[in-house]
Amino acid sequence: MNSRYRSLMEDIAAHCKACGRDPSSVTLLTVSKNHPWEEAAPFYTEGCRDFGENRVQELLEKLSLAPPDVRWHLIGTLQRKKVAKLVGVAALIHSVDSLDLAQRISEVSAERGLVSAVLLQVNTSGEESKHGFSPAELRAAHPALRAMPGLCLEGLMTMAPLTEDEAVIRACFADLRRLRDELGLRELSMGMSHDYPIAIQEGATILRVGSALFMGASLQS
Repeated sequence: MNSRYRSLMEDIAAHCKACGRDPSSVTLLTVSKNHPWEEAAPFYTEGCRDFGENRVQELLEKLSLAPPDVRWHLIGTLQRKKVAKLVGVAALIHSVDSLDLAQRISEVSAERGLVSAVLLQVNTSGEESKHGFSPAELRAAHPALRAMPGLCLEGLMTMAPLTEDEAVIRACFADLRRLRDELGLRELSMGMSHDYPIAIQEGATILRVGSALFMGASLQS
C-alpha cells in the first residue's frame, strides 16, 4: 500500500508538470471510507494528512484512533440531524448541497463560536441521481451563503458522471472551475481514481482518491 501511495503521488506530480502546474497546488485526499484505520495508517506514515469519510459516524470512530494532526474531510451526504456531531471536528465539509444545510451548519457553528470551512456541492452533470446546487441555483444563493455567520466558503465540489467519455468529464470539471472563478472562491474538489488526470488539467486543488490506493486500481494515463 505504501508503494501505491508513492506511485500515485508521483503520477499526480507528473500530470501537474505536464500542464504547467505546481504539484504542491494539489492536495491528495485519501478516501478511507469503509476501511479501518489500520488500513489507512500506512498512508499517514507516507505523509498523507488528509482523509475523507462518507459517514459522520465512521469519521468520529476513526478520529479517536488516528493521530491528532489528521485532517478529516466529510465527503458524503450530510443530514441536518448529524451537523451538531460534525461541527468542530471536520477540517472541511465537501458536501454542502442546499441553503437549508448551510443554514444549519451556520447556526451550530455560530452557537459554538466556531467557523466551519465548507465546499458547496454543485451538480455540474445535471444527473437527477446526484445531489447539489445547479450552477444557476448557486449563483442565486451565493450572496445569502456568504452572509451566513460561522461559515467559511472555501470553494466548490462536484462529481463527474461515471463514463469513459472524457469530453463529458472534462466539461463538468471545466464548468466547476469557471463557476469557482466567477464566485471568487479558491478550492476545487473534483477528480477521483478514474478521472483525476482530467481534474488536474482543469484546475482541481483537491483530489478524492480511494480505490486506486486501497484496491490497487490502475493509475490513469
